[in-house]
Amino acid sequence: MLTEKIFALAHYADDVVLIVLVIMSVVSIAMIFERYMALKKVSGESDRIRARIKMALQNGSVQDFEDIAKDPTSLEGRAAGHAMKYLKAHGEKGIEDVFNSFVLTEKSELEKFLPVLATISSNAPFIGLLGTVLGIMKAFNDLAVTQNAGQQTVMSGISTALVATAAGLFVAIPASMFYNYFTRKVKSTLNSIKSVKDLGLAYAKMKA
Repeated sequence: MLTEKIFALAHYADDVVLIVLVIMSVVSIAMIFERYMALKKVSGESDRIRARIKMALQNGSVQDFEDIAKDPTSLEGRAAGHAMKYLKAHGEKGIEDVFNSFVLTEKSELEKFLPVLATISSNAPFIGLLGTVLGIMKAFNDLAVTQNAGQQTVMSGISTALVATAAGLFVAIPASMFYNYFTRKVKSTLNSIKSVKDLGLAYAKMKA
């Protein structure tokens, strides 16, 4: 009885799997486009100031922190400006916590949609495989119940079933590639903010 229900499910579930994969593909493409544009903007704003931060740290020019804090167009500048306001109001104590809080807030925004991309990239192949298994079950069941069904019928059913596996990989591969690319971008941006933090802590000690 249970076996019959499973075979009955297989007769239409493989089509449902393809629909699910199409939906996952559309969602993945939309998220990739959104994150690409957002991180491209952040990266463009940060590129201008990263060399300056690096040079200031190398030369010990902590006074440059004040100039960086006046640049609200980059994440690094906003981090410095946020810390500068705190320094003027409360002094050096707790300044590191201010930077850490800023990083946590911005990290969640930078990583927006990335967990979903990771989920799609890891699960789409398995969903595609499920569709293939169901399709093969359907093909062999049709062979068993259909008179004069030959090898051609089975091969046609199996080849159709394999489309689901290909579709799963088609969805997963771009999602995985862009997830890794975006993760590197986010890490690079957060490291840049950490450099601002080091410069800000040195500036705070100088002003103390």
